[in-house]
Amino acid sequence: MDWLNYHHLQSFWVVAREGSVRGASEILHVSPSSVSTQIRQLEQAFGVSLVKKQGRGLVLTETGAQVAEYASEIFSTGRELMELIKGKPIGKPLELRVGIRDMMPKLVAFQLLQPALMLEEPIRLVCTEAEMPRLVADLAIHKLDVILTDTALDPVYKVKAFSHRLGESDVVIMGTKALAQKYSRNFPASLDGAPFLLPTDESVLRHAMDQWFRELHLTPVIKGEFADSAMLKIAGRNGLGLFAIPVQIQEDVSDIYGLHTVGLANGVKEQFYAVSVERKLKHPAVIAICENPLQNCL
Repeated sequence: MDWLNYHHLQSFWVVAREGSVRGASEILHVSPSSVSTQIRQLEQAFGVSLVKKQGRGLVLTETGAQVAEYASEIFSTGRELMELIKGKPIGKPLELRVGIRDMMPKLVAFQLLQPALMLEEPIRLVCTEAEMPRLVADLAIHKLDVILTDTALDPVYKVKAFSHRLGESDVVIMGTKALAQKYSRNFPASLDGAPFLLPTDESVLRHAMDQWFRELHLTPVIKGEFADSAMLKIAGRNGLGLFAIPVQIQEDVSDIYGLHTVGLANGVKEQFYAVSVERKLKHPAVIAICENPLQNCL
């Protein structure tokens, strides 16, 4: 009996999705030559060509397209099997592997996870924080069950995944007691020339705040830009400047960091999404997250 090498099949499947050996090698964390070797060995086992060069990339042959469809079903079924087995042993928690976009406010992310943690079935939570490209790569090869992010999945990622909208929140400006007292008067005009802390350009909130400032003809003094939302709040707690957060976590930020509200950034919204490889969700914890979005979101 001929046996199918599933390791070689997975390499081919990722190449089929990415359209290049290099792209697949980055996702699989192996060298391009290793990926090419595995595809050649798979073609030899099948006795047919699966890919062919086209320009700088690769395209599937007719047989390759059929194999890619079967591979997608095989690995989807394999994932379902792993989830079934992980959920079977008595007393052992079901694992939930979550990727959190680095720009995502961690207090919001934790609120989004609460429905999963409140399930009767025990959950073992494994969280990874990274930039979106790395998270999408891990989601594509089933290292993650779901990604929590502040934006729907960009079509630039050639991955079959689905964005489940979890809600949106108004945005409020906060700062230390001294800054709040100074800039809450005549708000928002008072923000012209005010010290401000902002997320870096990759953040959706950054673009929304920049647009809000332009519409109101405000020019705050940017005292710092942060990729890490927690670091931004620490800088704010130390009086470096004002900053914007979702209303959803306003109370928590006030309690944890001792900060005060300056005013509402009227018209600015921040949205939140769960991204999964399944349109019809199967993991009970991911279902709980998507069926119980943020409370009090507008």
